[in-house]
Amino acid sequence: MIMIQTTVCRSGPRKIALIGNHLPRQCGIATFTSDLLNALAEEGHDMECWAVVMNDVPEGYRYPAQVRFELNHKILSDYRLAADFLNMNQVDVVCLQHEFGIFGGDNGSHIIEFLSNLRMPVVTTLHTVLQNPTRGQSAVLKRIAQLSDRMIVMSDRGKEILIAAARAGTRSGSASAVP
Repeated sequence: MIMIQTTVCRSGPRKIALIGNHLPRQCGIATFTSDLLNALAEEGHDMECWAVVMNDVPEGYRYPAQVRFELNHKILSDYRLAADFLNMNQVDVVCLQHEFGIFGGDNGSHIIEFLSNLRMPVVTTLHTVLQNPTRGQSAVLKRIAQLSDRMIVMSDRGKEILIAAARAGTRSGSASAVP
């Protein structure tokens, strides 16, 4: 993860948006996204780093200032609005934190609306790589792979599963394991 920050930071001021959950929402993705956002902000003094978050309750949460956009994970049109927001703010790179359970639609398919409307590179971190996904999960994963410039998993085995599952959609060399 730090390699992403270092590479981006050296090329000058940048805007990075992390997509996922964020504390105070209680889940592993929220903790990971919050920690990554804080680490990027701490190391990259010439970068703007902030988050777009999924709300699982209508009233949302009391987020810190780094959270710039909230969307209701069940409402498809919110995903398009979030993409428009990032495009209008000229974000340089989007870092998507993916877990099937945090996005709305069948098998988390609402995230496809978001990714399809972005005009910047996307780096997707898969927090869970299913060895035996359903057809629907496999279709969503393939489309995410097609719309991502880079896919990151947490293990070499996860990388093998990802490449096998998304072979039709993954560009050669676009998957990385970060142990």
